[in-house]
Amino acid sequence: MSGKRQRNRMILTAFLATLGAVLLLFAAWFLFFGGKKTEEDSVVEAVETEEEAVDEETEEEDPQTLVEAEEEGTETTISTVKEIASETDEITVGIDVSEYQGTIDWEQVAASGVDFVMVRVGYRTLSGGEIAEDACARYNLQEAEAYGIQLGAYFFSTAVTEEEAREEAEWTARLLAGYPITYPVAYNCEGFQSGSSRQTDLSVEERSNLAVVFLDEIEEQGYTGMFYAARNELADNLLWQTDELELQYRIWVAQYSSYLTGQPDYDGEYAMWQYTNMGSVPGIDGYVDLNIAYFGYSESASAQDEGAAEYVEADPEIGVTFEEVYEQVTAKDVTNLRSAMDQSDSSNIVAQLQNGDETTRTGKGNNGWSRLIYNGETLYAVSSYLTTDLSYTPAAEEEDDDGFKTKFTTVSENVTAKEVTNLRNRPSVEDPSEVIAQLYNGEVIVRTGVSDVGWSRVEYNGQTLYCISSYLQVVE
Repeated sequence: MSGKRQRNRMILTAFLATLGAVLLLFAAWFLFFGGKKTEEDSVVEAVETEEEAVDEETEEEDPQTLVEAEEEGTETTISTVKEIASETDEITVGIDVSEYQGTIDWEQVAASGVDFVMVRVGYRTLSGGEIAEDACARYNLQEAEAYGIQLGAYFFSTAVTEEEAREEAEWTARLLAGYPITYPVAYNCEGFQSGSSRQTDLSVEERSNLAVVFLDEIEEQGYTGMFYAARNELADNLLWQTDELELQYRIWVAQYSSYLTGQPDYDGEYAMWQYTNMGSVPGIDGYVDLNIAYFGYSESASAQDEGAAEYVEADPEIGVTFEEVYEQVTAKDVTNLRSAMDQSDSSNIVAQLQNGDETTRTGKGNNGWSRLIYNGETLYAVSSYLTTDLSYTPAAEEEDDDGFKTKFTTVSENVTAKEVTNLRNRPSVEDPSEVIAQLYNGEVIVRTGVSDVGWSRVEYNGQTLYCISSYLQVVE
């Protein structure tokens, strides 16, 4: 049910019997909204290290690649312009996600205590101006809802006309119709000062008007509208007509430097605070934005079109850039062919490729994996386990000084993980190999050996351990 309809229903049911009490209604309304105070609560633990860089391999047409985080601010207040019957004053904790978080384990996210998620549903491209769906939108909405996380959404706009802004809102509403959207639907517009943006030449007034067009249409479609921007853009009406926007819609402010104080450094009206872009949440590899909302819901909304959302599977190639190739390969020895690029789960092993058996490689990923066509099925294998030398013969199996058949060439160099990698007690992912520790990007250790089948020998906290070479990078 829409925020407006629920509000009307609340007013009708509570005050229909007292038609003459208009002044009393107005006073109650004023006291309810004017008297709210912000609570200071502890927030989900955030990992605050270096500023996360935008992946150079990211799709160039996605306007989110232009975004640079801003800092600063002043004090916490709560915007309560819109209210629905099931809304509460509870402070709730959430995340916002897009395809840049890859495939998320929503069961782990739910277990971590996340109350809500703002899912990017799509964006308008930078040059062509076409609307594109976020590659993980439907999967994230489907799985988050399945594990009891309440849903909100946002669209990343590069609209330059009212027609485009209205089209974005209508498109967003159609995509969301099959999902129970309880939290607001936000308008997100960033990077407009970049020369690459379609909106570079728009004035503050023109950009703000486009936000109004989008959000008015979203509310007409039955959702609660919300406007997202960084603190520095909002303050003093610098880059948006903030005073007007906050009177009409809920404000979602991004401001990171004061997250340890428990409130943003911002003196405008707002209902949600994005307090870091470097949060750590179980089930999500890498950083994720963390938020607190100064409201919650005692129950979830119903989908506007029940049954309209079709079930989708996770895309195994999300977040990976492939060099397209077409070549025959064989295994250097024997390697597992998997349905997903994940060695931690043996259930995704579909087949094994033996040395001498040939199959077709169609892509080489920037994450150290290869995409293969095997018996008509698309599968994945670690690239360093494969070779285009179809006459390759593995070395005779002799145990080395470590007692393993894998041969290592001695090296001495500092390495770190490209992102995060498992360190094992054996150079294998099969039993009896066990994961002893994990190495994170920025944590430097010494590599003492490399093998021609893709393994590295490393020293970690006084132990000799092993990891896949393609997951490491040398530190100068």
